[in-house]
Amino acid sequence: MTHTDVINLARESVLMVLTLAGPLMGVALIIGLLISVLQATTQIQDQMLNLAPKIAGVFVVLLVLGSWFLNSIVDFTVNLYAQIPQIIR
Repeated sequence: MTHTDVINLARESVLMVLTLAGPLMGVALIIGLLISVLQATTQIQDQMLNLAPKIAGVFVVLLVLGSWFLNSIVDFTVNLYAQIPQIIR
């Protein structure tokens, strides 16, 4: 296994993590921003007001995109296992 193979494998792994975490983090960021603007305008500073919508939003995204997440992870893992004979040469 050459340095190029290791770098490509690391790059693919990081891209997979970013692809799967991106929608969850994006939804949490957008909801947090909207709640922060709401809190600033109404001067209500309750922490639960900020946390509960984020949890609900992330849960909804997981419900909607969960099968895609699972298929992506399974495909990546199957491809990784298929590359093992080439890696150990």
